[in-house]
Amino acid sequence: MTPAIPRTLMDTAVDTASVVSLLERGRTLATPMLRAAVARLAPPMDAVAAYHFGWTDAQGNPAHGDGGKAVRPALALLSAEAAGAEPETGIPGAVAVELVHNFSLLHDDLMDGDEQRRHRDTVWKVHGPAQAILVGDALFALAGEVLLELGTAEAARATRRLTLATRKLIDGQAQDISYEHREKVTVAECLEMEGNKTGALLACATSIGAVLGGADDATADALEAYGYHLGLAFQAVDDLLGIWGDPGATGKLTWSDLRQRKKSLPVVAALAAGGPAALRLGGLLAADAAKSQREFEDFSEEEFAARAELIEEAGGREWTSQEARRQHATALAALDGVDMPGRVREQFAALADFVVVREG
Repeated sequence: MTPAIPRTLMDTAVDTASVVSLLERGRTLATPMLRAAVARLAPPMDAVAAYHFGWTDAQGNPAHGDGGKAVRPALALLSAEAAGAEPETGIPGAVAVELVHNFSLLHDDLMDGDEQRRHRDTVWKVHGPAQAILVGDALFALAGEVLLELGTAEAARATRRLTLATRKLIDGQAQDISYEHREKVTVAECLEMEGNKTGALLACATSIGAVLGGADDATADALEAYGYHLGLAFQAVDDLLGIWGDPGATGKLTWSDLRQRKKSLPVVAALAAGGPAALRLGGLLAADAAKSQREFEDFSEEEFAARAELIEEAGGREWTSQEARRQHATALAALDGVDMPGRVREQFAALADFVVVREG
């Protein structure tokens, strides 16, 4: 199966070594504080959270699982440097954002019925729905604690930005769920949903270190704009991977978004394009909506493949690839309003390239 790298960005030269170094720095510096925060949870929530983060296996034995790409911690530390502070200044922000991000993953996996994340069973499948809900709630509460216990004016400003981003993230998830049951969703509605669900928290990650480092609101807002549009680019690629991605790279089933009846960007753009393929696709999706989830889960691989082929024929795949490129360019342009060291600017650009040229 061909991975869904945006074809308009295939020739983008990614500074892989720089990005790997940034991601590893974010993970290394944030993990001790993240582990300490999780250790505050009452049993068995501490053990369930440790499993979710990949620190243990399902039996509680130490493990070295995939804890995610650590893009958000990397951005938080880099944003501190953009404000002229040491990267360590952004660690509490990095940890708070990671806690909120993982709160959302725990709840989203349960709501979406996802059984796999990061190449292993999700928390609700291993430990049950109740623990997924409780641990998610606890991680959200910990995020505020981590910031507010700093006791500074900058921490209060950072907490306000994180709280707003979290509300938008929840708004986005609510929109996403509601769209699954609607026959028609516009491209504008889909972009608004994805801006809330993905863009808001990445925007916060890109400004929170700078805020903790004493940056003014104008600087923080410009960095947020970079993160917001980077989030839209990230989600556009994610939507491509949700249909055409290689399960070996994504850790999810083939055609995962189609199995969940998601109104993702390729689907919405294909339906909006008009033409014979869009009409055939619309007819199939309307018939799918009338089926029970059990009937839908019994679909063959060929039936999902046929829907994916129609989405591509109608132009949904190409439009989404182009949208990833547009959002990538807009994100980089937002940095023009920030006075920062050249090295830091280059690292922001490298991270943006990495986000849009990926396979999982």
